[in-house]
Amino acid sequence: MYPDLDGKVAIVTGAGRRKGLGEAIARKLAEDGVRLVLHDLGKVEGSLAPAHGVGASAELAGIADDIATIHPEVSTFQADMRDEAQVAALVAHAVEQFGRLDILVNNAGVGYLFGPLVEATQEMWDTVLNVNLRGAFFATKYAVRQMLTQPVQEGWGRGRIVSIGSRGSKSGSALTSSYIASKHGLVGLTRSAAIELGPEQITVNAVCPNHVTTGLGAWQNEYMARARGQTVDEYLAAMRGRIPLGRVGEVEDTANACAFLCSSQARYITGEAMNVSGGEEMH
Repeated sequence: MYPDLDGKVAIVTGAGRRKGLGEAIARKLAEDGVRLVLHDLGKVEGSLAPAHGVGASAELAGIADDIATIHPEVSTFQADMRDEAQVAALVAHAVEQFGRLDILVNNAGVGYLFGPLVEATQEMWDTVLNVNLRGAFFATKYAVRQMLTQPVQEGWGRGRIVSIGSRGSKSGSALTSSYIASKHGLVGLTRSAAIELGPEQITVNAVCPNHVTTGLGAWQNEYMARARGQTVDEYLAAMRGRIPLGRVGEVEDTANACAFLCSSQARYITGEAMNVSGGEEMH
């Protein structure tokens, strides 16, 4: 528990899927007394935003209701992370609801437009890069504008930006070229923003988990197993064999890392891309 987070205000993007990373991160922050705005796209939009990849409005509202039993101050907002005006409105909503913004967790992402490089379309590439990287840039830009209007809090700072990268922020893999490119770019954005915002006492970090079997993660398991001619059990067994700690990631692993980076205990940590991979990734 991090008592210094009590009363802080956070936006968690991409928090509208049951058993997803966003829900787990929001739940962990709520346990520490953080007031929350939960975001997701809120609607299915064909093959580029399918049901297994986005949080619909009813699912987002249900997650908010559940988290409100932990901490009652929680709100929701639907926005397309590719649209700068909608992302600006998301940040404005947080300030309207709670009067300030202390924490941004860039969790929204597209992790399902997979396939051979030679078969990828411009529309697929643009969707992944625009949600995963451009959306994080928009959210960071408007969150920081708000944070700069607020005084430095002694022993904590002025703000926290935590972006959810991936093992794919550090290493490549087949069939995921746009995803890997976006997650590498997210680490570059993190490092550059950390240098620029350090003098303002705003820390900027990334958390880089390996595979987590969320709802989307289950779809990824099936896709990758099929592409390799394996069963899902065979695919997961091979994955566990590469991980020194012998298991795939759990949502709580990433949520715990996020909460730490948001706390005063991490006030001297910025520009990092923290691996949460059971030892699968070590650089």
